[in-house]
Amino acid sequence: MSTSTTASVSTHILDTSVGRPAGGVAVQLSARSGRTADWQALGGSATDADGRCKDLPALPEGTTHVRLDFAVEPYFEKSANQQADAQQDAPASRDSGAFFPEVAITFAVEAGEHYHVPLLLNPFGYSVYRGS
Repeated sequence: MSTSTTASVSTHILDTSVGRPAGGVAVQLSARSGRTADWQALGGSATDADGRCKDLPALPEGTTHVRLDFAVEPYFEKSANQQADAQQDAPASRDSGAFFPEVAITFAVEAGEHYHVPLLLNPFGYSVYRGS
């Protein structure tokens, strides 16, 4: 929920390699109050079965920039192991196959606005956009 003195942030992840939400991905939220200010870690959460991260911490008053850090490598490791188990001739243990082990998204915010930042993810690429 946004107010006139702060912005709010939400996110979700869709694994485009399988066409499904990416559940269980750890997300850390950081903020700063100017381009040269130090980042302040605010806390984090994990995506639910629908790929949504609904309980990110509130942003402090005066926040001008936000960073979302997504720990995607454990998600891909788990996915690779599940796929390997489903295939009888596949090796039981595989590398995660993720080219990007983590994704950091930094964006500017203004007080009173809500920012929904979806992450479209696959093992060798990603994209983000400002959603609604």
